[in-house]
Amino acid sequence: MTTIPVRNAKKAAASLSQARLFDVLRNPLITEKATNATEQNRIVFRVAGDATKPQIKTAVEKIFNVSVKSVRTLNQKGKVKRVKGRPGRRSDVKKAYVELAPGQAIDLTAKID
Repeated sequence: MTTIPVRNAKKAAASLSQARLFDVLRNPLITEKATNATEQNRIVFRVAGDATKPQIKTAVEKIFNVSVKSVRTLNQKGKVKRVKGRPGRRSDVKKAYVELAPGQAIDLTAKID
């Protein structure tokens, strides 16, 4: 995939195809920390490694029909673990903390059409 210049990132994010929207958001994270973040109206998603903040914002707004206030991302490096005595490595993961506008909510247990 080609990189998008910063000045055109928002314009390019607005024109994402339906298939790319579902490629950007991989799955919601249901952990203790992510559950505590919902108290501050934040939802945590695992996202594509090449996804930008404007793309994540557009994907959440279009898929869940909500208004997004801000997006914060982090790249979590995979840990080195031993598997049957041999060194192995977990995959790198990119996470997005999506803060919703006041009064907005996402029900992660509901079925997406």
